[in-house]
Amino acid sequence: MEISTAALIDCGLPAQDATQLVDLLKQIPVTSEKELWHFLITEVLTAEIPFSVHQYLYQHVFEKCISNGEPAPAWFPGEREHNHSHLAEWVFDLKLDGFAAVYDWSVSNRVEFTAKLLESLRIQFRESPQQIMDLHAGVEQIEWLRGASLNIVESCLREKSEQIAILFQRSTDEVQQLSYRELRALTARVANGLTEAGIEPGERIAVMLPMTPESVAIFLGIIAAGCVVVTIADSFSAEEMQVRLKITAPRLIFIQDVITRNGRQLPLYAKLESLSELPAVVLPESASHTVSLREHDQLWSDFLSASLELNCVPRKPQDETTILFSSGTTGNPKGIPWDQTTPIKSAGDGYLHHDIHAGDIVCWPTNLGWMMGPWLVYAALINDATIALSDAVPTSRRFCEFVQNAGVTMLGLVPSIVSAWRSQETTAGLDWSHIKVFSSTGECSNPDDMLWLMSRAGYRPVIEYCGGTETGGGYITGTVLKPGVPGLFSCPALGFEWLLLNETGKETANGEVFFVPPVIGLSTRLINRDHHEVYYADIAPGPDGQVLRRHGDQIEALPGGYFRAHGRVDDAMNLGGIKVSSVQIEELLTQTSGVREVAAIAVPPPGGGPGQLVIFMVMQDGAAFVAAEIQQQMQQIIRSQLNPLFKIHAVREIEQLPRTASNKVMRRKLRDLYQNEEL
Repeated sequence: MEISTAALIDCGLPAQDATQLVDLLKQIPVTSEKELWHFLITEVLTAEIPFSVHQYLYQHVFEKCISNGEPAPAWFPGEREHNHSHLAEWVFDLKLDGFAAVYDWSVSNRVEFTAKLLESLRIQFRESPQQIMDLHAGVEQIEWLRGASLNIVESCLREKSEQIAILFQRSTDEVQQLSYRELRALTARVANGLTEAGIEPGERIAVMLPMTPESVAIFLGIIAAGCVVVTIADSFSAEEMQVRLKITAPRLIFIQDVITRNGRQLPLYAKLESLSELPAVVLPESASHTVSLREHDQLWSDFLSASLELNCVPRKPQDETTILFSSGTTGNPKGIPWDQTTPIKSAGDGYLHHDIHAGDIVCWPTNLGWMMGPWLVYAALINDATIALSDAVPTSRRFCEFVQNAGVTMLGLVPSIVSAWRSQETTAGLDWSHIKVFSSTGECSNPDDMLWLMSRAGYRPVIEYCGGTETGGGYITGTVLKPGVPGLFSCPALGFEWLLLNETGKETANGEVFFVPPVIGLSTRLINRDHHEVYYADIAPGPDGQVLRRHGDQIEALPGGYFRAHGRVDDAMNLGGIKVSSVQIEELLTQTSGVREVAAIAVPPPGGGPGQLVIFMVMQDGAAFVAAEIQQQMQQIIRSQLNPLFKIHAVREIEQLPRTASNKVMRRKLRDLYQNEEL
C-alpha cells in the first residue's frame, strides 16, 4: 500500500506539503524499510510536524512487521554508536561479534566481567581485592571483592576540578552550576560535620530532602564519613516516615523545612513533631525562610564544618552505604541495604547500557528515597558526567524548558510523565537536539508515547530499564548497539542472567522472571525480613540445576531478542479461567479515543465466582466521559485484539490513578474504591 496524500492530510499535514512528500518519496531509491524510515526521520519528520503524521508513516513503513507481530524499530544505531559507544569499545577489546556475544561472555565469565567493569569505571581502592567473587558460603551469600578496602565516594569525586558536577534550577529559571571541586568541598563539610558531632562510622543518618545540590552533598558526605544513609522520600506522610525511622533507628536526620510543589507549600520538618528524641539538621527551602527549631535541632548553616578537606573513611565492600525501602503498599516496607559494591552496578548500567560518557549531562526527575536517586548520583558522577536537577514539576513546561536550557544529553523518566507531556503538548517549540538517549522505568511503557518521545529529539533511542531496589540497577534494559523499538526492551543487562518460567517451572517465552545469581549489586540481606524466605525459599532449581531467586515480573520474549513487560505476576488476573496480565489489557485500551490512562482490575462478584473486569480511566483534557460509548469501544478492542471471552463488567472515570511514590499504579486501591462504591 502506497503512502496516501489523503491520509497525510487527514493526519494534519497541509495539502501542499502532503503532495510534495508523496512526490518526493516516489523519487527516492530505497531498498529496505530501514532506509525509508532513516530518510523520513532525517529529512522529513521534525517535531513541528503533527505527531499523527509520524504515526501514520511509521505504521506504513513497518506495516509488514507490525502485522506479523514482529518488533518494528524506530531508531537504528549509527556511526557514533557502532564506533564510539562504551559497548563498542568492549566488543573491540574482547574481540567478540556484537552485543549477544558480549552478553554470553558476561554471564559465562562473571569474574572476568566484573573485573573489566571495575577497570572501565576506574573504581578507586585503598586496598585492591584479593578475590573478585568468593562463593564459599554459596551464591545466596556471595562475598564480592574479598580483601578490598574502599569508599565509593572516592570514585564519585576523583579530581576533576572545574568540570561541572551539578547543573540546577530552583526558584528562578536561571540554570546554575556546581563544579566537582565545589561539590567535593561541600561533601567534606558534611562528612567533617558528622565527625565533629561525634557520629561514628557505621551509624545511620536519615535524609528526607528533595533532590538538590545540598542533598547530593549530604548523601555523599554521610557515606564518605563511613556512615549509612537512610533515604526517605519527601512525599511520604508523617506515618510512613515514622515507620521507616523506627525500622532503622538513625542517629540524626537531615530534613528541609518545607517543600513547594505546584505553588503549594508542604511541610516536611513539621512531620518530626512526634519524634522529639531524633535530632535534626534543618535546611530552609530558601534563604528568606525563618525556621523555628526544636531545642536539640540545628540549622544546616550551623552544622557544616569549616574544614574543606575530604578524607573518606575506608570500608569493607560488604559494609552498608545506604538503606532504601520497597514501596510498602502491602504492609511494612522491606529495608534493603546497598553496600559499597551496589553503586558499581548502578554506574555500570549507566556506562554500558545508557552509554554515559564524561561530560554528558544526565537528568532523571527522582528522589533519594527511591533507587533512581542514588542511581543517578552514581551513574553520573562515577562516569565523570554532570547531574542536572530542577525543582520544577516534571510534567510542567518549566521542567521541559530546563531540559533544553541545561543541554541535557541523557533524560530518564517514568512513562506517565511522557503521557502527560504528549497530551498537553508540553514540549512544543523546544529544542531537545542535545539529547542522545532517553530512558524509561517504573512502569510499562505505552509504545505510541515512546514513539512520540523519540520524535521530540530527532528520533533518539529510549532505553527501557527495569530492575528493582534490591538489584541496584536493571536486569532487563536496552543497548545502543541494537535498533530501538518503542516500548520494548532490547536485551538483558550485561552480567545478569535470568530465566522465564511457567507455573510448572519450565522455561517459556512468556512467564515469571527468576534471577540466576550471583550478580554484583544484587542484595544478600534485608534489615527487617529474612532474605532467604523473601527471595529463595521454596524455589526449585533451574533447568540446569541453578539456584534461582524470585523476582515477580512477567516478561514476554519476542523475535529478535526483544522483550515486552507485562507488569508484576501478582498484577495478573483470571478472567473466566484464563490468566491475563492487567498491563496487556491496559496497553490495548489506551487506543480508546479520548482516553489518556487506563488501569484494569479484576473484582470478585458478590457470592464469589470468576473475577469481573473493571476499567478505570483518566480522560484527556476536554474529552467527554460517556460510559456506555466508551465501554462499547473498549469491548470491541478487547474482542478483536485480545480475547472475545473477556467481558468488561464496568468502566469508571477517575481524575488521577492512585500511584505509589515510585509511580506504580496501586490497583489494590482501585479494587477497594470500586467495591466500596458497590456496597
